[in-house]
Amino acid sequence: RLEAGICISSSTAAAATETAQRFRVSVACASEVPAVRLDGLGFSCVDVRRSFELAARGQPLDLTFYDNRGDRNAALTNVDEAIRSGTQLFIQYDPDAAVNAATGTRLKAAGIPALGLNHLVPGAPLYGSDNAAAGLIAGQALAEFATTNWRGAVPVAVVVGSATPVESTDARVSGITAGLRRAAPGMVITRLDGSSTERLEKTLTTFLAAQKGKKILIAALDDRSAVSAKEVVEAAGRIDDCVIVSQGLDRSMHGGMHDKREISPDNRGSIVLGSVAYFLDRYGYDVLPLALRMLRGEAVPAKTATRHQLITSANVFQVYPPTDMN
Repeated sequence: RLEAGICISSSTAAAATETAQRFRVSVACASEVPAVRLDGLGFSCVDVRRSFELAARGQPLDLTFYDNRGDRNAALTNVDEAIRSGTQLFIQYDPDAAVNAATGTRLKAAGIPALGLNHLVPGAPLYGSDNAAAGLIAGQALAEFATTNWRGAVPVAVVVGSATPVESTDARVSGITAGLRRAAPGMVITRLDGSSTERLEKTLTTFLAAQKGKKILIAALDDRSAVSAKEVVEAAGRIDDCVIVSQGLDRSMHGGMHDKREISPDNRGSIVLGSVAYFLDRYGYDVLPLALRMLRGEAVPAKTATRHQLITSANVFQVYPPTDMN
């Protein structure tokens, strides 16, 4: 066809139309209060939102963000507002099953597709962590460390910390157990109460005292618990007997050049061997390609799992280069 005196082929015109097409996407998260941590890990809704903002650059997407404020009425008001505003896809990260069920019902009635993050929105695809796989990575890392560095010793293992929801915790523990027992089928594994920092300190101190002369593998269910466990081990004078692998890899683990961090190339003597990354602060880069496929009418898997990875001092700067490094 002719346009402004220029001959444009039909294929070029179609490509131009596709390039010009933009989609309206809504992203709702449980609560943007910084103290509210997602899935028992050291990440907030602000971290997730920022990842979407960065990942959307250069994409044909107009994003609107909603704060569910930890309130069911507010969450459903957000859904109704997104429907009224003409959203074409609704992405939700909220652990409240009742909120997700009602969200799915309202969106289905409006003919709008949904995508759940870590928590299922009925009838919608799910993107999220594979807690069992992440736990398996941690268990195997601890077992390999013992085999390589504690030859001849018969170590014991302990799982510390807690996370919500309970099914996430249970999946991580089952993965850790499988990883440890794959290398040492008879290994004794103890689960300690880590519902608070004070409780973890008390139970782990007691455990260490009862394991005099033993080598101890410590699997932490989150980074906060890993740091607390490290402090307990140091206070007990047992740093030569213990090693820790954590779950999450939040900024307390990797940080920037001038932050205090547990995993760093210049901190190779730390008893925190590593942390299994969940990449909640990069969700946008994995989720938005799925969203675009859905918006274009393509089929997507019912569930897409995060690619978890053990991050240690050897690879931390490859995966998370400090933003303030010159």
